[in-house]
This record gives sequence, structure tokens and C-alpha cells, in this order.
Amino acid sequence: MNTNLLKYVIALAAAALALTAGVFFMHPEFEAQFALVAACFSVLGLAASSLSYRPTSNTLGSIAFLPILTCLLLAPHWLGVVGIGASLLVVELVSRRAPIKVLFNTAQGLFAASVTVISYRALGGISLLDPAGFTFLPYIAATLLFFAANALTISAIVALQEGKSVWQLWLKRLRFTLVYDLLSIPFVFVFAYVYVHFGIPGAGLFMIPLLGARQLYKTNWQLEKTNQELLQLMVAAIEARDPYTSGHSRRVADMARVIGRALALREREIERIVVAALLHDVGKIHEIFGPILSKPGKLTAEESAIMRTHPIKSEELARNVSSLKDTLPLIRHHHENWDGSGYPDGLFGAAIPLGSRIIMFADTIDAMTTDRPYRSALGESAVRKELEKFRGKQFDPKIYDALVASPHFSVLFEGTREPRETPNTPARPILSIARRA
Repeated sequence: MNTNLLKYVIALAAAALALTAGVFFMHPEFEAQFALVAACFSVLGLAASSLSYRPTSNTLGSIAFLPILTCLLLAPHWLGVVGIGASLLVVELVSRRAPIKVLFNTAQGLFAASVTVISYRALGGISLLDPAGFTFLPYIAATLLFFAANALTISAIVALQEGKSVWQLWLKRLRFTLVYDLLSIPFVFVFAYVYVHFGIPGAGLFMIPLLGARQLYKTNWQLEKTNQELLQLMVAAIEARDPYTSGHSRRVADMARVIGRALALREREIERIVVAALLHDVGKIHEIFGPILSKPGKLTAEESAIMRTHPIKSEELARNVSSLKDTLPLIRHHHENWDGSGYPDGLFGAAIPLGSRIIMFADTIDAMTTDRPYRSALGESAVRKELEKFRGKQFDPKIYDALVASPHFSVLFEGTREPRETPNTPARPILSIARRA
């Protein structure tokens, strides 16, 4: 195990215990009403945790934070913090995670809860069980600190695992979750209000639709994940016909995502382009392309004409899936050139869908950074020169300008090997490099 990782988890656990002790000494008395709140919302937190899912290796989809924050709003007391810690520990033990993960997940929850209670009390906040003295400002500030502390502890461990900047990861996570965090603030208040006026039965009933919505979202996510995996399986089967393009569509999809972010597109639009990029060559599964894809030498004019029909075949195949309807134009036009010299329809300029123009960049860059029988992979500087050469001809000049000026451009070459230059071999132009892509 990474020594720094272990030291961090131990330090976080020590800090969490110290802050919990600080919460205790602020109000060491035992309050029966706070104990009841802690018990109620610990159970609701366990129920929410049971429906959590992990969309990525570093993120967890869960609404457990809602009962946790509600508990702290109603019981800003050591009993509330301890109840949350106990709930988190039970979840970890039931899940049978590794000891280091049990320690980290419990510690980071205690840390965030303690920071929340201490800041809430320091700002003059009191329990919503006494609504007459309740004010919103301490509650909003403490809630935002909860999210910030939670994001910081998670970003730190991801940074240690991946060798990245903790501050960059933290700010990125905050930007990504900010809208959701702000929207959750009124939900927590309403949750607490329901408990104050309707007790434990009311809180339990309020939790049911929240759990139902989370389960529905989880099911939709699982279906989307399954669909994505099936698409990737189909693409891998198609690419197995050509050893020189194995993994090509997946790499193009990844590059399209990077380019979309370099252009500051919305994530939903980026994902649409990524799906189209993944499917841009699926038409090559058609039997007419088999002999051509396996041919080692130069294509004849007739064979080239057949290969130029693959965007149409890809569109026709994708058309059979209703959910892919909005990707069809992107798939069909991914070989259209900015100056109108492309195919299959000879579109030019802004008439070419933006997603298709992005896929054109990704498709060509992958072709240039992959070893082919007739030349070695090109490096970043060589690719930049080739793209510049065909700026305004094959490629959208605005996308080129934005991409090469962005730090995302270098990301496109992460993991690629240094090119094996052959000084006496002249470079082929881009249109030849990508002739079968």
C-alpha cells in the first residue's frame, strides 16, 4: 500500500476524532431529543446507503447526505455526529470493505459532520427543534462547508492515488457538484421541518419518494451503462476485422470528449458526440467491407469508392436504435471536409454538424498517432503541423484554433508512444493517413 496514502488516512482519522471531541466539549450534556434525532436519521441514512451505486471508481451515487445533513440541522450536537459516524461504520462493515476503506469512509464522514456542527454553532446556529430562534444564514454556510469538507477529503485521497493536484481535483469536484449541492439545501430544511411537525413517521414517509427517485435514477444509470457496454462490445467485434484499427473507435470517442471539453461544450452535448464517435465506423461490419479491410496493399479506385459509403452504412445501422436518433447526422457526416471536398454529401463549412467536425479531428488524430504498415505513429508536434496544414480545408479553423491553444490538446497524446521517425521516408498527407478510418 502507498505509504503516503496510509499516513493520510490515519491523519484524517485523527483529525476527525479531534473535531468530534471538540464538538463534545462544546455541549457535553446528554440530550434525549438529540439522541432520538440521531437514532432516526441514522436508520434513514442506512436505508439511503443501501441504494447507493458507484458510477466511477472515485465517486458514489447516494442520497445518504440528505438524512446526514438533516440530522446535523436538528441535532447540532455530539450525539448527532456520533450517530452519523456509527451509521457510516455499520455501512462499511456490512459492505465488507477493506479496513483502510472502512477507516477512510468513516473518518471523512465524521470530519465533515464535525466541521459542519462547529461552524454552525460558531455562527450562532441552533437546532431547528427550537424554530423560534432558527436563522437561515448559519444553516446555509454550514451546509456549504459540509460539502466543501467532504469534497476536500475525497479529492485528497484521489490525488494521492493518481498523482494529481489535490486543489485542482477539489475545485473540479466543487464545480461539478455545486448546482446539486445548492439544490439540496431546501430539501434538507423541508426534511427537518417534516420531522419537527410530524415526528419519526413523517420523516420516514418523506424519505420514501426520495429513495424511490434514487432507485429510479440508479436503474436508469445501470441501463445506460449496459447499453454503453453493449455498444463497445459491438464496436470491438467490428474492429477485430482490421488489426490496425483495434480500439480505434473507443480512442476516437475518448478524444472527442477531450476536444468537446476544450471547446467548453456542455456535458450532455459532449456525451452525444462521444456516442456518435463510438459508432462512427459501425457500418464497416457490412460484408462488402470485409475483403477491403483485410487487404494489405493500396486500394483501387473502386475499393475506395466502396469505403466512402461506410458513413452511410453506419448511419443506417444506428437508425435501428431509436435512442440514437440524435446521433445520426453526426455519424453520417464525420468525413465531410470544411471546404466541401469530403463525403458522402459534400457538405461544407457550418453546414457540417459540429459533432461531425469534432469526430473528424479525433478520427484523424488517432489515425496519425497509431502505427500503420506504411508509417510509424506521429508525435504531438508532427500532428500539430499536419492539422495546421489542413486548417480551413479538411478541418474547421475555429475548432483548430481553440484546440491547439487549449491545454486539452496535450491530453490527446497521453499514453501514446514516442514516434519512431524514419528520416528518409517522406510523410504521407493526412488524407492518406486516414484513408480507411
